[in-house]
Amino acid sequence: MTLPSDYLDYPRRRHGQDMDRYDWQMAKDRSPAKLANGKAVAVMMVVNCEFHPINPANNPFRHPAGMVTPYPDLRHFTSRDYGNRVGVFRILDALRAEGLKATFPVSAALLTRARPLIEAIINDGHEIAGAGLHGDAIHWSGLEHDEENRRVEAVRAAFTAAGLNPVSWMSPARQQSFATPDILTAHGFTRTLDWESDQVPVALRTANGPLTALPVHNELEDFKLLIERHQSEALWRDQILEAKDFLAAESAGRGAAVLGFTLTPFVTGQPFRIRALREILCALAGDETVWCAGADEIAKAFGQTDR
Repeated sequence: MTLPSDYLDYPRRRHGQDMDRYDWQMAKDRSPAKLANGKAVAVMMVVNCEFHPINPANNPFRHPAGMVTPYPDLRHFTSRDYGNRVGVFRILDALRAEGLKATFPVSAALLTRARPLIEAIINDGHEIAGAGLHGDAIHWSGLEHDEENRRVEAVRAAFTAAGLNPVSWMSPARQQSFATPDILTAHGFTRTLDWESDQVPVALRTANGPLTALPVHNELEDFKLLIERHQSEALWRDQILEAKDFLAAESAGRGAAVLGFTLTPFVTGQPFRIRALREILCALAGDETVWCAGADEIAKAFGQTDR
């Protein structure tokens, strides 16, 4: 079989990358970022509070933290519910004990289902972000534009009805379509936690103004390391603190950086993992080179405006 003559033609092939959301630049060629508070590492802890339906459509794929076995997967459904009713409050307690702030992406479906959780997050001064409708409402290129717009519009309406106005967003499974950035800014979201192309906030171009992408490092995700890779809690702790120490040391030449990682309530909120979490938080709180804050505050500290 002969390949067609245009098989290797690709109009976007060029130096750098094949999309225009931001200007491509090597990290070594940019001016070192500086924070007004003089800190070297801005730690952005992301506590995912998601609702995963017991009967997911899994279109176009199953959310990594969604249901696992055939319907009704009560074992995994109830473990996720445990995270949002029990485990997350251990995480809140541990953060409060060290005086640290985090970002809590929340599924719109939880705003009425778990109002006590929402109030606890607000009362402790953490940032709430939008996390889509629920874990099975995936954004992807096969989703009709109008349907994706309706989903984001429905998320915004749900938060407004709950008296909240988040500016940060994390997509279910951190999956986007090509149109997602434009749709997000059309509905008032100015920060996204879906992209991880750098270790500093990056301003993305959209049809409705800038959208700041803040890096959440997939390689430090508690679900990936503790559940998928079966690592020990001690190793997970050490990896986060090693990343913190390395970025602090590297800041002398590269400037300040963001260290973003996730804490999943049904994973980290288990009683046998709280010691490791407390040790992480104690080390972060005791390090003078570190500043822990929410996504929006970190974006502003790096000079990213909200419009």
